[in-house]
Amino acid sequence: MPRYLSMIRINEADAPAEGPSPELMERMGHLIEEMTKAGVLLDTAGLTPTAQGTRVTWSGGQLSTTDGPFTESKEVIGGYALLQCKDKAEAIEWTKRFLTVHEDHWTVTCELREIAEG
Repeated sequence: MPRYLSMIRINEADAPAEGPSPELMERMGHLIEEMTKAGVLLDTAGLTPTAQGTRVTWSGGQLSTTDGPFTESKEVIGGYALLQCKDKAEAIEWTKRFLTVHEDHWTVTCELREIAEG
């Protein structure tokens, strides 16, 4: 079965300073449990803010590093989910369910990409 990477994009400037509400975390926990029992969810996690990140770039034969925050980025990857589904349509349905557990004040985008196998 194909695997898909869902990259969860958020705008750090618009995300609630207090983070996700307890109600959101409860809904998310139920969905994660359902996805795990269905054998669809292989792994998931949130990521630390870009202020704690580092970019490593290879350009013109040279390596460089840049410490965050990355102010030029409007959207950043705030987390990911690794899914194994029968097809892309199923992966999209699970991704839609993930998005709709968020309250209306959140703006969250998931970029869903199939993992190229060997």
